[in-house]
Amino acid sequence: MDEILVMAATGKTGRRVASRLGAQGRRVRRASRSAEVRFDWTDPGTWEKTLEGARAVYLVAPDDPGPVGAFVEQAVGSGVRRLVLLSGRGIEHVGPDFAQGMAEAERAVRGSGAEWTILRPNQFDQNFDEDVWLAPLRAGRLALPIGATPEPFIDVEDVAAAAVAALTRDGHAGRVYGLTGPRALTFGEAVATMAGAAGRSIEFAELTPEAYRAELLAEGWPEEAANAMNGMFALHRAGHLAEATDDVHQMLGRPPAPFEDYAVRTAASGAWSL
Repeated sequence: MDEILVMAATGKTGRRVASRLGAQGRRVRRASRSAEVRFDWTDPGTWEKTLEGARAVYLVAPDDPGPVGAFVEQAVGSGVRRLVLLSGRGIEHVGPDFAQGMAEAERAVRGSGAEWTILRPNQFDQNFDEDVWLAPLRAGRLALPIGATPEPFIDVEDVAAAAVAALTRDGHAGRVYGLTGPRALTFGEAVATMAGAAGRSIEFAELTPEAYRAELLAEGWPEEAANAMNGMFALHRAGHLAEATDDVHQMLGRPPAPFEDYAVRTAASGAWSL
């Protein structure tokens, strides 16, 4: 059985993709700077061993677009026949401060000569409990520069299931999927849903982009990262990500999980408790 390389295997999507592949009895190579196979985008010396024997790759691009093209070329040269890329919805509209690694990865896989599939999900539900917004929610206030633009948040489990389908089944080559949840919520509505599930008060506050950037810098964020976050929210405010799609159903034959289910499950784990 051919081996499947899962990059960023300790991350939100990668660990779930690897787990699902393993449960199917697939041969999985887990790679990251801290996984069983050490991979470092800044150290091309780690690439050859990472790719050895792999015939399919779940590709999660770095922020820096610089090494992506060379890696994809080396992957195909080493025998990789199928590339499944995690990108982001609205990537065709991004500015210079945000997601250039993803944009370059899309260009690289399209021109690679291998079978490719691009997954473009919306914001993950799990960003509220496994990432940047967990601490503000626990503190009782999430403040963002997003306004009333809605977002069809998606459960990472659905993203992982879609990635596994593209890695292991035929029929997805040359396809770009915009992966969303079943309906769009504003960030204020999402916060109210999580607060209700957690049984506590959590405030959503609207910030200007300038105030948001100032808050991030005051919290110790590097200037480049603060600019990237503002670039992401500019993309959201433009409405490019606001509509739900049917692509999860197309890939999996079932609807995506609703945000409310995620909120109830996560609140029960105590993630947003005081």
